[in-house]
Amino acid sequence: MDSQDWDRRYDSAELVWGTEPNRWVRRECQDLPPGRALDLAAGEGRNSLWLATLGWRVTAVDFSRVALDRGRALAERLPAAVASRLTWVEADVRDHVPEPGAHDLVLVVYLHLPGEQRRTVLRQAADALAPGGTLLVVGHDTTNLTEGGGGPSDPAVLFTPEDVREDLSDRRLHMVRAERVRRPVGAAHGAGTEAIDALVRLERPRR
Repeated sequence: MDSQDWDRRYDSAELVWGTEPNRWVRRECQDLPPGRALDLAAGEGRNSLWLATLGWRVTAVDFSRVALDRGRALAERLPAAVASRLTWVEADVRDHVPEPGAHDLVLVVYLHLPGEQRRTVLRQAADALAPGGTLLVVGHDTTNLTEGGGGPSDPAVLFTPEDVREDLSDRRLHMVRAERVRRPVGAAHGAGTEAIDALVRLERPRR
């Protein structure tokens, strides 16, 4: 899907993903000390907005103008001091090169690309980390196609924790965790159905 496809998708609903942060972002980031964060493929900005309320200075990057406009509108409802911590950047993460070594947290959450494009984005995300910074990658796991529910149906854009580890094997990051995690999905997928996500958290050593 290109930016126009996503614009149409965001135009079709008031909020596609809601306003609450992703459960795994909340779990992994709620205890981190605030600093400078980068949210790649931020969509309507639910994770960026939540981080800003915790004191983070956040750059939210997405190629959908509609999604970014939604994020800006949501930010206007926040106290001015919180909204001022947010920067909205319209760019395709496949081409966008973040400032190297500048971010204490980088999120890549439910960005599904073919393998080579994914590797490029993840390596640039890793390079954007400051010493001691955290990179959190979350997405629909490859096993979700046969054992879970929801998410993309194209296996070429799904990945596993092992794929992410391999993508970043040359970046000298410390692996905090690499696991498959389950979360409930809507009733449309059947009662009791769970999605299977790949979750990888890494840190750049301070030295």
